[in-house]
Parts: sequence; structure tokens; C-alpha cells
Amino acid sequence: MKVACMCSGRGSNMKSILEAKAAGRIPGAEFRGLICDEEGAGALETAAAFGLPSVTVPFRDFKGDRPAFEGRVLEALRGFGTELVVLAGFQRVLGKTVLGAYPGKVMNIHPALLPSFPGHQVWAKETGYGVKIAGATVHFVDEGVDSGPIILQGAVPVLETDGPDELSARILAVEHRIFPVAVDWVTSGRVTLEGRVSRLKGFGPSEAQAEAVLIWPPLTA
Repeated sequence: MKVACMCSGRGSNMKSILEAKAAGRIPGAEFRGLICDEEGAGALETAAAFGLPSVTVPFRDFKGDRPAFEGRVLEALRGFGTELVVLAGFQRVLGKTVLGAYPGKVMNIHPALLPSFPGHQVWAKETGYGVKIAGATVHFVDEGVDSGPIILQGAVPVLETDGPDELSARILAVEHRIFPVAVDWVTSGRVTLEGRVSRLKGFGPSEAQAEAVLIWPPLTA
């Protein structure tokens, strides 16, 4: 499957995915290029290091004209022959222009256990709300904000000493582990959609596994 990544910042999630590809862990993906909406973003250097072509479409150049911006993004995606779009730290909400061209073929990662805490400033919300378990979610993108079908999630405990920075670092490590796995599942054809629910072929936890619940804080504390 031909894949294009989209990034706005340093591209650490894209790097974890490209490293997994180089290690043979995503055999079903052919990475064709990067689209970046910020000039000088670190993701551009990361792409170059992996020999990945890139196109920069600076959002500021379109002076708030989102349809024109998305039209240029769509042109770049088609130029790469894209079949799957991976948003790896892309900080714009995509609309009908791109999502209509790639229904069920746009993936994103969010630093929370959706449907809790969509949107921005997630780590401050999580620590401010006092949640005990946090994590990351890979999901398909729809026209809502972080509301598409969930593909894969990873969880971490929230420590009493955590502030937003400490929690974000722990969640980012989870993102780097689960995003390449989810891309492999999708590009190998193992993920199917039933309405808003994604299903993974050949996988189903046993009752014994379902009892292996992470409780935090520990009941013996």
C-alpha cells in the first residue's frame, strides 16, 4: 500500500514508523513521501535522512483559506500516488477535500485514551482532571475532532508527581511503540471497519487475558 505521511513538527512518530519499516516490521507499506505544513520543520530533515521525498505546503501562505490549502495538499498526495495517509504530528484539522478523497484511509495518533480528552492541551487536561490511567490512541480520521474509529490504544499510569511535561514524555514513548504496529495492521489488510468500529482479523483476547487488568494505584498501596 502506498503511504504518505503528514507532519507539522519534528516528526518523531514518523521516524518511529520509518525505522520500523527499515527493520522489516511494516512489509505491506511503501512510503512515498512527506507533506509538511511548516517550513523548516524537523520532520523535513527526518524524511531526507530516510530518502523520503517531501513537499512543503505552508498553511500561512493560504491566509486562512482552508479549502485552497487542502486542495494543494490533495494535489501533493495524488502526486505521491497515495493510498493511505498517516498523520504523524500534523496539527491541522482536515476537512472534506482530503477526507472525501480518502474515506477510511487517513490515520492519526492522539495522546489520550479516546474518546476522553480530544483536541489540544491534552496532558494539562489529564493531569488537571486527576485521571489515573492515560495513554495514546491510533484512529481513523473522520470529520469530527479525534472522533474516528479506534484502531489501537496503549496505556500508562499517571504518577502523583506527574505534570504535563512528565506525562507527555511517557505517552510519547507509547506512541512510538503503537503507531508502527497500527500502520502495519492497516497496510497488511488486517483491519476492517464495521460502522464506526474497527476489527482486527485473526485477533481476539481470551477471557484469561481480559482479566489481566491494570489497576492504578495498586490496591495494595
